[in-house]
Amino acid sequence: MSQRDLDSMDRPLFGGAPTSTDRVINLVVGMLTTIMVVVTIVLALVFYHKPRAGLNIFFAIVILFICGSHVVLIYWYRQGDLDPKFRRMIFYNAFTLVLLCIAGNLYINGVGTSCTS
Repeated sequence: MSQRDLDSMDRPLFGGAPTSTDRVINLVVGMLTTIMVVVTIVLALVFYHKPRAGLNIFFAIVILFICGSHVVLIYWYRQGDLDPKFRRMIFYNAFTLVLLCIAGNLYINGVGTSCTS
């Protein structure tokens, strides 16, 4: 085998090395998602009101399960086992996870549930 054949075997299966803009975008999306998930989990445990305590904990558990599948998808993508088109799916999952966290935070804090009339 020549040196050229060895170099082609060491290359990633899909795409090349990530650029610096890709890394910045991944870092921003990852940090935003992580912050929202941590805030939601903490609020679910801190705002432990008796009538809705179980539902708050349920929100936290569902978000953690979704995060688990999201982390596995990111791990497979970083290993090079997934096609680059799955990057869009990772961003979509992060976006829906942030929206779920926002909805959970609004519910946990009781926004829109109190009636003043």
